[in-house]
Amino acid sequence: MTHPTRLQGKVAVVTGGGHGLGAETARVLAAQGARVAVVDLAYEGAVQVASEIEAAGGQALAVQADVRSESDVQAMATTVTDRFGRIDVLHNNAAALGVAQRQADRDVCNVSLEAWDTALDVNARGAMLCCKHVVPVMLRGGGGSIVFSTSGFGQLGDITLTAYAASKAALMALARSVAAQYGKQGIRSNAIMIGFVLNDHAQKTVPQEVKQILLAQHLTPDLGRPRQIADAVAFLASDESSFITGAVIPVDGGFTSHSPSMVPLREYFERQGSNKL
Repeated sequence: MTHPTRLQGKVAVVTGGGHGLGAETARVLAAQGARVAVVDLAYEGAVQVASEIEAAGGQALAVQADVRSESDVQAMATTVTDRFGRIDVLHNNAAALGVAQRQADRDVCNVSLEAWDTALDVNARGAMLCCKHVVPVMLRGGGGSIVFSTSGFGQLGDITLTAYAASKAALMALARSVAAQYGKQGIRSNAIMIGFVLNDHAQKTVPQEVKQILLAQHLTPDLGRPRQIADAVAFLASDESSFITGAVIPVDGGFTSHSPSMVPLREYFERQGSNKL
């Protein structure tokens, strides 16, 4: 279902919007009527996505910014406000999860300090800085909606990606803090806990065996698609979610909803031909 006017009149900022889930979200927000600032460290990607949006009849602005840099983030907020006059939606999507970063972010005895710092700086510090400089713009406009991208790694212990997990847990706390601090002034703040999504990055670099292990733990027939994540962000950006704030919402195909024993028990019951205990 499409909602071509759901976000009409709103201005949205999407960090990490030049590729992957951020790019798909930027396109969906624009298709639903928002004017979108596509923010990315890689300017060429941001320009490409903004051009796609405009070619489809939307309005977009490409902005280069390193979310780790307060001066970059402050300049980004000013640039967007100068162009569009307001900011109503902030999607804190930017994250450090390239191949080199993942390979250096292992168990706690083997995580590199550089990988730890990068994860916390990009994922947590970056989102905090975006809030710090976008919230005042939202307040002047009467409120807004902030959506953080988090992960099941931030809630459940796992055997690798220690720094990534810590940074995503920080975002859950930050989302609640912003909701508590500015809710009475019209700002909503939520986090979406994203499951495994088959974007370009996952298709190219994650072994098929790992995908199958993860799919077994999802309660859906298939792994996630970028559009499913973008649709959740669009809903939280819209006035339809006006009574939802301070929440961490799983958008993960049920990955975090069940007992760790579910998959081996399911296999056990299939062998027994019954689920009687």
